[in-house]
Amino acid sequence: MMENRLQYISQGQTAAEQELNIRRALDNGATWIQLRWKHVEPGAFHALAEAVGKQTEAYRATFIVNDQITVAQAVDADGVHLGLTDSSIAEARACLGSNKIIGGTANTLKDVRQRIQEGCDYIGLGPFRFTSTKEQLSPVLGREGYEAIMRELNGDDCPPIYAIGGIQIGDILLLRSMGVYGGAISGLITANPVCIPQINELLENKFSAIGYRQ
Repeated sequence: MMENRLQYISQGQTAAEQELNIRRALDNGATWIQLRWKHVEPGAFHALAEAVGKQTEAYRATFIVNDQITVAQAVDADGVHLGLTDSSIAEARACLGSNKIIGGTANTLKDVRQRIQEGCDYIGLGPFRFTSTKEQLSPVLGREGYEAIMRELNGDDCPPIYAIGGIQIGDILLLRSMGVYGGAISGLITANPVCIPQINELLENKFSAIGYRQ
C-alpha cells in the first residue's frame, strides 16, 4: 500500500520553472513528486533530476522520475513512472531493483489488468477529463469510464489506483467513492499549490472510500 494518496506531477517549461513549482508544492505539504519534463536535452533532464532529488530529500518526500529509467537509477530516485508506450515494467524492475517504486499508466480495463500482471506498484488511470498538460492524450474516461472500470475490478487483487488527468477538487470525493486510492494532479497544484492540504484532507476521507480498496 502506498503511504501517499496525492502525487504532484511537475510542470514548467524551463528547469527554473520546474524547480520553483516543485518547491511550492513541497512547501504546501506535497510528499510525493513525479518529475515530468518532456522534449528536453538528456543532460538538462539529468541535471534537473539531480536538483529535484536534493529538494525532495530535504523535505523527506518521495521522488519519482517520469519515463526515464536510467535517470531514475543514476540519481537514486525512489522510482519511475512508465507510460503505455514507454519501457516495460520488467525492464524497470531489472534495472532499479525490487525496493524501488514502479508505477504504470492505464487507460482501459485491459491496460489495468496488464499492469496488474506486470507487477507494478501503483497504476495511474486516466485521463479523467481533457487536459492540456499531456500531449497525445488517451481517450477521456470521465465518470462513466471510471465507474465501469472500478466496478469490474471489485474484489480483484489490484495495486493502488490513482486518478489522473484534469482532476479538480470537486472530483476527489466522487473518485474516492468509486474506490480510487488517490490522485496524481498537475495543473491544479501548479496554479494553486495552497490547495494541497485541502486535497489531502479529501483524499483521506474514509467515509467516501466505499469501493473495492480503502
